Amino acid sequence: MSAIRNSVRTGFFGRAFAVLGAANAVSAAVEAGRRPRANDLKELGIDPASFGHTSR
Repeated sequence: MSAIRNSVRTGFFGRAFAVLGAANAVSAAVEAGRRPRANDLKELGIDPASFGHTSR
């Protein structure tokens, strides 16, 4: 049974839950006016150094 748990944790479902968790954490931080954690931004494929620098 642990092989199934490990495959879920490192496979598609584990990755999907990690991305959803990171998206939730980044969203909550932005709504609260805080800077999101670099780890969460990296999980979403966003460069932490360039976060917050928008050009219009």
